[in-house]
Amino acid sequence: MSGLIVLAAGGTGGHVFPAEALAGELLGRGLKVALVTDKRGQAFGGRLPGVALHRIRAGRPGAGLASRLVAAGEMLLGFLAARRVLRALAPAAAVGFGGYPSVPTMLAAARLGLPTVIHEPNARIGRANRWLLPRMQRVATAFPQVDGLGPLARVRVVETGNPVRPAVLAQRHAPYAAPDANGPIELLVIGGSQGARILGAVVPAALKLLPAPLKARLRLAQQARPEDLDAVRAAYAGSGIAAETAAFFADVPARLARAQLVIARAGASTVAELCVTGRPAILVPYGAATDDHQAANADALAAAGAAWVLREANFTPAALARRIETLLAAPDLLSAAAAAAHRLGRPDAAKRLADLVLETTGNRA
Repeated sequence: MSGLIVLAAGGTGGHVFPAEALAGELLGRGLKVALVTDKRGQAFGGRLPGVALHRIRAGRPGAGLASRLVAAGEMLLGFLAARRVLRALAPAAAVGFGGYPSVPTMLAAARLGLPTVIHEPNARIGRANRWLLPRMQRVATAFPQVDGLGPLARVRVVETGNPVRPAVLAQRHAPYAAPDANGPIELLVIGGSQGARILGAVVPAALKLLPAPLKARLRLAQQARPEDLDAVRAAYAGSGIAAETAAFFADVPARLARAQLVIARAGASTVAELCVTGRPAILVPYGAATDDHQAANADALAAAGAAWVLREANFTPAALARRIETLLAAPDLLSAAAAAAHRLGRPDAAKRLADLVLETTGNRA
């Protein structure tokens, strides 16, 4: 064995960001890191110098039989390629981060008898990780409780948390201050890396329903999809609301630290960043998410008193306006939710995950 850890990740940021964080932690400990990914994960190598990149094929099954057959063929080709890569690298362990791009590599690692760890960032185990679960030695989770883990799997589970970006970690100790009776109100609306259409449609309409004195106090920053940006800006024109809108905010961590209330989707990275920063949120789970995992994430935060959930079916301007007005009139409630979120945060998630991976190698790294 070598002092090399192979990571298997690709696809969305929810899978790639934790892999990046673990890679940084392992590199900092003097280990070597290689990433096996599909074409969507190739940008990873450029963001983290020192990580060797190996590309394989990975298919995502669709609804039709033809799509499933094509995906199965892609997975088989990916498995064969991953097995060749792993034999050549002889790593100390393989770590998967969910999503279909991780499946061929993790299956190959298990077949070769390598120590294996999968990381599940959501409160409900994803389909790819569920397929891999019986063959994996350890499971790292972001939440204390994860739906879909069977009783045999639970003895292999360690809650490590979901690693977040260093810029978010830097805001861990930024104090939360609820709005006072007459001061400005910092409101942040984010919908993932590219915003969300439903937020762009509902939030402006809801804020315009608020009483004029409350609207005058709002200091809003809203992320919107590029194709929706003009419509969102037009919706705020003449509303009396100080609104800053953009397709992308490069300084989301700093904006999170300033926010007194956040309205957001409930993806794994978003909820992890809310908790590390300790900010109260109204969460709107993406209804089409695989296995409804965003609803599970949102419900986990709500159960801990850290957030309030509005399902898409109930996410109307009137319902959102009522919720916002109620919360802004209850600063103690907002402060309690911020504290609850902060308690859920795992600022040491990358370290805990690295510790688990190295423990799994049996000191062979």
